[in-house]
Amino acid sequence: MRSPQARLDLLLLAVAISGISLSAPLIAATAAPALAIAFWRNAMAVGALSPFALVRHRAELRGMGRRALLLSAAAGALLALHFALWLPSLHLTSVASSTALVTTTPIWTTLVLRMRGHRPPALVWAGTAVAFLGVLLLTGVDLSLSPRALAGDALALGGGIAAAGYVLIGSEVRRSMSTTAYTYVCYATTSVLLLVTCLVSGSALAGYSGETWLKLGLLTVAAQLLGHTLINRVVRGLGPSITSTAILLETPGAALIAALWLGQTPPLAAYPALAVILAGLALVITGDRRGTAVSAPPVEV
Repeated sequence: MRSPQARLDLLLLAVAISGISLSAPLIAATAAPALAIAFWRNAMAVGALSPFALVRHRAELRGMGRRALLLSAAAGALLALHFALWLPSLHLTSVASSTALVTTTPIWTTLVLRMRGHRPPALVWAGTAVAFLGVLLLTGVDLSLSPRALAGDALALGGGIAAAGYVLIGSEVRRSMSTTAYTYVCYATTSVLLLVTCLVSGSALAGYSGETWLKLGLLTVAAQLLGHTLINRVVRGLGPSITSTAILLETPGAALIAALWLGQTPPLAAYPALAVILAGLALVITGDRRGTAVSAPPVEV
């Protein structure tokens, strides 16, 4: 029988998954440039975190070494690239396809670790192969629809690769830094880079309707603060394996919300492709738990 704390962690995890599942459909329904949405999502999160980071973690932030600062900034740069690639994909392909492809992060993480000399167990490689099959099936589905959808798939896949680098760097930095301090520096870096990108590209940062600002605020609270904060809160008690597996529910969760809210029901052929990707990622995480693959904290788009 689970302890009261474990039951609370499971409840909080369910809330977190609901929050990040709302992310992709909400972005697709927000009448603002994709890069501007990415900027405001991070900038608002930095604003919300500032009282905690600058008061409770001021000493830690002041005492950050050069290596920790540079790694945190590098993670922020990769997170900015992740958002810059993924968010535009939501306006080119379906929410289900975009979310499934961007959540292939564990696959790329495993490949990078292998190139660095780590030897993941056979189950991880099997899961990677299965997930790649799902990616090919899903890309084929979109190719039959339009070249525009295929371009969206490519952007989402790139976003997943960038997120893998973010996870790997974050797992290194968090050995010596608290989640709040690391997140604050990382999100601040992401916000600055996205702001510059918006200014260079001419993406409008203001002039939105009240409904759009409301959606931006909801996106920040649901996906960035509730989603990410609660995931980081429960991973210590439930462990990275359970938490990472549960995060994969973002894909069917986002697809369900998009179908009900946006009327974006995927073609029938997309369902088996999504199922194959989920099965492959589940195998990767299972193999990681048993072997020597990724042990980094989970992270969502």
